Amino acid sequence: MEIKEKVINAGSMISGSASILGSYQLCHSLCLSAIALLSIIGITVTGMPLLFLTKVAVPFWIAGFSLLVLMIVLAQYNILHFSNKLMLANLGLLTAGVPFERLAQFQKFFWIAGILLVVASISWAFAGRKNKSCCVSESKVTLKRRTKK
Repeated sequence: MEIKEKVINAGSMISGSASILGSYQLCHSLCLSAIALLSIIGITVTGMPLLFLTKVAVPFWIAGFSLLVLMIVLAQYNILHFSNKLMLANLGLLTAGVPFERLAQFQKFFWIAGILLVVASISWAFAGRKNKSCCVSESKVTLKRRTKK
């Protein structure tokens, strides 16, 4: 195999492997899709139709937090580049959604801190777009080139 093919294969493998980093958002997307589908077909939802998910909230939260830490480490060591704005928003969502019963008495503080982080991320994103005429997404994962010294 030529060097060019090896480089292309390695890039493809890294890209596919990095796509798992956004998978913790899958649960939230599925829940919103289920609620939207129910409303489209005319079913009025009262209460919490997805209450069964509260039993697995802690493992999902731990997985989401672990993936966020992994993203921060990869960004810190310049292996992959992720949008700092999105990482801040994800940190805010994870902070607002702390599911541990021992911390239930502090839940309001977690909500406030999480909401403030998300608002800061959104305002940071809009402040950066003020000078741009096009909607360029910064959320794409890009591989940084390493230069030999």
